[in-house]
Parts: sequence; C-alpha cells; structure tokens
Amino acid sequence: MTTVQESAAVRYGIWVACPLAGAAAAWGLTLAAGWVTTLRWFPFQGIFQLLTDLPEPWVTLGALVVGAVAGFVLALVWASEMMTVEVSTGRVTLRKDDKTFDFGRDEVESAFADRKQLVLLSHRGAELAREKSDLSRARLEQAFTGQGYRWRSADPFAAEFRMWVEHAPDLPSDVNALFTARRKAISKYETEEAAELAREIRKRGVAVRDEKKRQYYRCER
Repeated sequence: MTTVQESAAVRYGIWVACPLAGAAAAWGLTLAAGWVTTLRWFPFQGIFQLLTDLPEPWVTLGALVVGAVAGFVLALVWASEMMTVEVSTGRVTLRKDDKTFDFGRDEVESAFADRKQLVLLSHRGAELAREKSDLSRARLEQAFTGQGYRWRSADPFAAEFRMWVEHAPDLPSDVNALFTARRKAISKYETEEAAELAREIRKRGVAVRDEKKRQYYRCER
C-alpha cells in the first residue's frame, strides 16, 4: 500500500507556526496603531484609536492572546482540509478530517488531478469522489500507477460540463434545490458545507465542479 499525505513538518508544524504568526501579526498591529490613526482614510479607525488608548502591558498581552487564538483557529481549518490518500492493489481510501471515503478496486477506473482536487472516476465515467487536496500531483500519480491504477493527465469529460442556472431544465427538482443551497454556502465561504452538498449531488448521478463562484455540472452516464 502507498500512503500520500502532507509531511510531518507541515502536519505538526502548523500548530506552532500558525499561533506564532497570528500573535506576531497582532503585535505588529499594536505597534502600527498610532501611525494608522493619522491616516484618516484608513478603515476601522475606532479600533486603532482604542489600541492607542489602552495602557501597557495590557494592550500587548491582549493582542498576543487574540492573535494566537486566531492563528490556532487557522491551524484547525488547515488541518481539516488536509487529506491522506491510501492506495493499494485492492482499495483506494481518502481520509479527510473525520471523514473516510473508501472504494474497491473494481469501482475505480482511473484518477486525475483537476487543479487542487483529486478526482476518482468509475468505469461508467461517474465521479466517485472529487476532494480538495494540496498533495503533490506527481506523488499522487506515482501512488496510483504504482498500484496498477490508470492515471489521467486531465478530465476526459471536461467538455461536457455546463454552467448551472436556477431551475436547470435537465436536472431533477431535488438536485436543483441542492445546487441552490450550495450557491448560498459558496457565497458565505462555507467550504465544508459546499463540499458536503457536492457529495450529495454526486450521489444523485450529477458531477459538480466550481470555477470561481460559478457551479458547473454534467449528468453522469
């Protein structure tokens, strides 16, 4: 079995680097607060004025704590988006946050990377999975081909995708409702909600991909 995941330095380092970076950024803002208050065009003047009015060392301590907490939250989000891919001669398993997606060898016809997404195709051309990943394309290709799977250089069905519009006539009403809900999630930057809705759409035989904030789909065979 071949396992592809982020390096240990990334997986563990984010819990130190992100809070430190957040604390440093917040501290930098306190140092720049006095100068920013002289720029009348700069937004959030009230916040910067408050920082200049607060006594030391409380303003610095407060900024360090708030920045570290913000950095920790960023680390949580980053960790939730990391994916581990396990490829063996009999199975392909994707692990992401607390979710596991498992596919047998007889289900997977091929795999490819579409920008920062790993896509698995069935023998009918249906998308079994389309999950965001920052993993190296070269490492993923090596993992799949090393276990005897077909790796495609691009999406063979890319030309079949069309932009989704409200009440698309070739889609069932329940699928259109999911697309509408997903559009709202995308507009609010609720990435996990959008990803979960995409999985639900895929279960109904429709592939979905995004370009900027537009949704594109193709009805699977």
